[in-house]
Amino acid sequence: MATTEHPPPSRLRAWMLEGLSDMGKGVQQAPHAKPEPPHKGQRWYRVMCLTGVDYFSTLGYQPGIAALAAGLLSPVATIVLVIVTLAGALPVYRRVAEESPHGEGSIAMLERLLSFWKGKLFVLALLGFAATDFLITITLSAADAATHMVENPHLTSVLHGRQMLITLVLVALLGAVFLKGFLEAIGVAVALVVAYLGLNAVVVAVGLWHVLTAESVITDWTSALTAEHGNIFAMIGVSLLVFPKLALGLSGFETGVAVMPHVQGDPGDTEDNPKGRIRDTKKLLTTAALIMSVFLIVTSFITTVLIPENEFKPGGQANGRALAYLAHEYLGNAFGTVYDVSTIAILWFAGASAMAGLLNLMPRYLPRYGMAPHWARAVRPMVIVFTLIAFLVTWVFDASVDAQGGAYATGVLVLMSSAAIAVTIAAHRAGQRGWTIGFGVVSAVLLYVTGANVVERPDGVKIGACFIAGIILVSLLSRLARAFELRVTDVQLDDMAQRFIRDMASRKIRFIANEPDQRDKAEYRDKIEQIRADNDMPEAEDFVFVEVTVTDPSEFEAGLTVRGEVLHNRYRVLTLESSSIPNALAALLLHVRDTTGCIPHIYFEWTEGTPFANFLRFFLFGQGEVAPVTREVLREAEPDRARRPRVHTG
Repeated sequence: MATTEHPPPSRLRAWMLEGLSDMGKGVQQAPHAKPEPPHKGQRWYRVMCLTGVDYFSTLGYQPGIAALAAGLLSPVATIVLVIVTLAGALPVYRRVAEESPHGEGSIAMLERLLSFWKGKLFVLALLGFAATDFLITITLSAADAATHMVENPHLTSVLHGRQMLITLVLVALLGAVFLKGFLEAIGVAVALVVAYLGLNAVVVAVGLWHVLTAESVITDWTSALTAEHGNIFAMIGVSLLVFPKLALGLSGFETGVAVMPHVQGDPGDTEDNPKGRIRDTKKLLTTAALIMSVFLIVTSFITTVLIPENEFKPGGQANGRALAYLAHEYLGNAFGTVYDVSTIAILWFAGASAMAGLLNLMPRYLPRYGMAPHWARAVRPMVIVFTLIAFLVTWVFDASVDAQGGAYATGVLVLMSSAAIAVTIAAHRAGQRGWTIGFGVVSAVLLYVTGANVVERPDGVKIGACFIAGIILVSLLSRLARAFELRVTDVQLDDMAQRFIRDMASRKIRFIANEPDQRDKAEYRDKIEQIRADNDMPEAEDFVFVEVTVTDPSEFEAGLTVRGEVLHNRYRVLTLESSSIPNALAALLLHVRDTTGCIPHIYFEWTEGTPFANFLRFFLFGQGEVAPVTREVLREAEPDRARRPRVHTG
């Protein structure tokens, strides 16, 4: 039997494609990739720290952003943020954890609600905002880490004016670590989070002591607040108006669901029913939200009353580093430097967590849709792509924390709004009227906040739109380039179908591709007569019909099940369901060849219509000019002509 020789891959290519990402379920590894050992999981409070490096690290810049946005009203506006977090975002993501216990998140929930191309395009749009969220996390965290370095009293004279360079170096270092081979170390995350929260607790305690021991700090703040806004109702109203600017404090929930597969759960958990994992993930989300809520309220209060307003503005010593300012001011430069180091470390690790999230998210969808080249499943090429994009975003925003806040908030809010809508629909389908109303209210609030943020700070939606346009363009071009690829993952024949194949293997194997219509006796009789006449074949030749029903033409990779049946006590028919008729036929022919050792033949009639229109029908709807496309799929799948199944068209 002839074989096809393939040249060995180059060293660089082998290194780049080593360890293909299989985080997304069903994603195949490269032949040279080492199998991952089964993951046993960790206790929920340890896994919470993976969420915490993203969620808790926002304390590095959130108080300063809140002070810039709300001024004296920052503590009141932060309380509104905490109410939305605990009464809105937390219940939503607890429900998301129930609905997608394998870490797929709200995007997968919405994917299941929509079918065909509209579902794929909707998911691509959400992936654009998810990419905005994760990439801005990388660049914003690196920029804020650079700010802490530049403003440190021991380094400011050396590093002043080099914010952009330091940010780019930090992003490059992150990319280099992932190119080397980064494994999410929960132990490192635990150490960073414990140290960071511990240092913040010290700063908060000292800050509260200074507030309580100072004679007029609270009085001056309340007097100024009353003079500026009048009464509590006016304060709440203004807080609602500035709330979108504080939306960074809501980040971390999507990551909390994404890390679900790391949660150990109970010994009796199964993949289909991981009750313990769901319960412990709810604990994780609730505990993280409560810890963050307490820190947000207290830090917004002490930074507002203890730091002069001008220091929060661009160029001020508290801009992007309000708590670090208090650490240096009240605990000395030695402690402040330790605090800076801890903040820089957790911010950098937040970028690492975001990079891991991107590498987990994109291979879960794009290759499965056929909307990414094969190398998109490999970690290292994607790391290079994401690092270059992060360089571009850093340059566009001039490594500014404040400038990137709007884009980051937009990505976070769009994902949270989609999650709220997804759980509202899920509750409605489950007949839970109370939860449907509650989640509907949360959806309305988050949609308002998202819309207000987009109107006031359109940078986020512009960046998101760029990512969406880029993802859709690359996806469609990739789908076009892979149109003739054999994309059936496996072929399964039932007993009757296997009997047909065994019977034909003793003579020449001949199939007739038939588009099912009435499926009556006359249809099959006329089809055989037509094929015999078109190909000038004797009546003694024996045929088996093959009929493909197109299910969802937007799907790319799937298994193929072949069922056999005898119609009208005479005609043998193989029925298949697939997203593409030519790919299903090609996969069947290759499977028959490999199992019988015989070269099968298949017979078509020409399809009416122009070639271009028929190709579009194939690309979008899985059917069209079937005969030549089947032959092209076979040609790409089997380069050896002697072993290629024969395609006849008359």
